Amino acid sequence: MDDLDRKIITTLQRDGRLPVTDLAERVGLSPTPCARRMARMEAEGIITGYAARVSPEKLGYPITVFVFAELERQSRDALEGFERAIRRFPEVLECHLMTGSRDILLKIAARDLRSFDSFLEHNLMSVPGIRSTRTSFSLRAMVDREISAGSSLGR
Repeated sequence: MDDLDRKIITTLQRDGRLPVTDLAERVGLSPTPCARRMARMEAEGIITGYAARVSPEKLGYPITVFVFAELERQSRDALEGFERAIRRFPEVLECHLMTGSRDILLKIAARDLRSFDSFLEHNLMSVPGIRSTRTSFSLRAMVDREISAGSSLGR
């Protein structure tokens, strides 16, 4: 990736709906080389997709819950089984395999406390292999962003 690629990514992160002609103009390229660079970055998996960022609150999911789960076993089969099971639940926004005493971190969207309680009891706790869970409710997101190709992290 060079500086032009980073400019393309940064510009798309600000406005992913830009036509290629406008994007090319903003980054200082003609449309054809700009489109080629985008296609290459898509093929290489640098650009993984295009999506609208939406407000969970406006969609009726004002509660964000983080659940740490400890598994009974951490074998490959146990982890793959857990991953397959957890993918079935649309409430799970993110699932991370962690280091330390907690094996799994889940980010969950909930309509209210009752719906989270139901999810926990009927869905999450029905997944085989969970030894224990610890739950924390988010009061508010203080930072919520994607990694920027233009920042020092993207280099």
